[in-house]
Amino acid sequence: MNLRNIAIIAHVDHGKTTLVDRLLQQSGSFRENQRVVERALDSNDLERERGITILAKATSLVWKGTRINIVDTPGHADFGGEVERILNMVDGALVLVDAAEGPLPQTKFVVSKALKMGLRPIVIINKVDRGDARPTAVANEVFDLFAALDANEAQLDFPILYGSAKQGWMAADAAGPKDQRMAPLFDLIIRHVVPPRVEDGPFRMLGTILEANPYLGRVVTGRISSGSVRPNQTIKVLDRNGNLIEEGRVTKVLAFRGLERTPIEEGFAGDIVAIAGLPEATVSHTLCAIEVVEPLPAQPIDPPTLTMTFRINDSPLAGTEGDKVQSRVIRERLLREAEGNVALRISESREKDSMEVAGRGELQLGILIETMRREGFELSVSRPKVLFRHGPGGELLEPVEEVLIDVDEEHAGIVVQKLAERKGELIEMRPSGGGRVRLVFFAPTRGLIGYHGELLTDTRGTAVMNRLFHDYGPYRGEVTGRRNGVLISTDQGDAVAYAMWNLEDRGPMMIEPGWKVYRGMIVGEHTRGNDLEVNVLKAKKLTNIRTHAKDEAIRLTPPIRMTLEKALAYIEDDELVEVTPKSIRLRKKLLDPIERKRDERRKEAERV
Repeated sequence: MNLRNIAIIAHVDHGKTTLVDRLLQQSGSFRENQRVVERALDSNDLERERGITILAKATSLVWKGTRINIVDTPGHADFGGEVERILNMVDGALVLVDAAEGPLPQTKFVVSKALKMGLRPIVIINKVDRGDARPTAVANEVFDLFAALDANEAQLDFPILYGSAKQGWMAADAAGPKDQRMAPLFDLIIRHVVPPRVEDGPFRMLGTILEANPYLGRVVTGRISSGSVRPNQTIKVLDRNGNLIEEGRVTKVLAFRGLERTPIEEGFAGDIVAIAGLPEATVSHTLCAIEVVEPLPAQPIDPPTLTMTFRINDSPLAGTEGDKVQSRVIRERLLREAEGNVALRISESREKDSMEVAGRGELQLGILIETMRREGFELSVSRPKVLFRHGPGGELLEPVEEVLIDVDEEHAGIVVQKLAERKGELIEMRPSGGGRVRLVFFAPTRGLIGYHGELLTDTRGTAVMNRLFHDYGPYRGEVTGRRNGVLISTDQGDAVAYAMWNLEDRGPMMIEPGWKVYRGMIVGEHTRGNDLEVNVLKAKKLTNIRTHAKDEAIRLTPPIRMTLEKALAYIEDDELVEVTPKSIRLRKKLLDPIERKRDERRKEAERV
């Protein structure tokens, strides 16, 4: 059978997963009456809720006797490391661009990689049905982007289709016709994308996607470069430098057929398959026949830039809302996650009952925590910390990101000021049409922790921020953190409205009446710079003097709502976020006030 391997490149939320749904439906991979969940490739709840693709996945369909393998790539920068490896196993790419927003940073990042690899993209201007769509202008912006990324003449002569994945049609013109549905795209893929390059020689395959399967163990997906592979065949695994990692027997060869992965008798060169049975093999390793000595060229896995400590939940409320609280269970779950996620690095912490988890960004670590709490885990996590490096001369280096912010002109000043305070350096400022400005900064990852919420507040929700790892650069000095102290509960019990009302002049609350609190738990933000211990359990003393009902009615200011991302950005080094299936609480690391004072004195003595 003829083969075509393509990747879909798009920015977050430009509609690539919806497009794949339509392609599968119209190629006959689903029956007309088959009920299929929307956004079939976004397989976990978080992907559906946030509307982002977290993990790369592959699918396959047949059109007019040609099998088309489609790989859906992550669009978010925290998962950008997957992208380069995926592009190595395809021969073409669909560049999907929103007809209103135009090409955005992750589009730029992935397209630059695709062009360097010599892929000739097909451009799809999606969402032409939007009221603010500007398809012709966006097509010109894509051409300008390709030219700026040093595309060659063949790549600049790209075919272009317009349409709406949601409505299920593509055409050579933004106005239609719409009656051919997705057929113009299928035909263009077969015509424009070259068949896979196949080399002579024994079996070789580069590991590209990794997952841990509860029944099959470790499963490595990649494209077979040469030869073929069968179940029960003995193969070996080489790392990037040619060192032997392991030898083992293939237990299963799986190929993608629609959304199902089905076992096959033999995988041939050019096809994308998944291989089970090798416990040590991972991404960037070469799986090959025993006689092979040279590994396939592979890119190193991107280094993590942030680290957090995951600890057991040792608060007085531990075990009341979740059923997985022991350090052993948390450790096993994290190690299982690391098996299928090459971007995470799990290590033992120096602290008792805790693990260090390093990843590529707040979003990636936040998604791991959110997934665990939904599985019934209770844990407490520390503030994210940046991983520093030392340069050749011993100088301190820190991760720096390229930050692109689209904002209304009236708010540009406050954005520039706030990022300057966070050690960001303004690189470019240009109008982007419609009274908006595009700002480009190089800012340290350290300074960006927790900035997104602040940006939305400063710009009344009108700003759009995109980030991308740029490089390690010289340390940029201290970044000012939170200026306010916190209000800490002095006792355990249920919060009382009367006590909270009396404390309103001390600062805004983070809890509501009736919520369970304990000693050392953070219940609000202090208006001053120091921490203050308060009693939120104090009820009104009863007297025999009659009062009017209107005097009894207590009106409280609505509390600060803490989401997981907001909480992680808010806490300081001596604080933790307690995460359970039902609640997100903030607390001091040391719950006892005497221990906290002792620890403060010890730190002061160390500073002197």
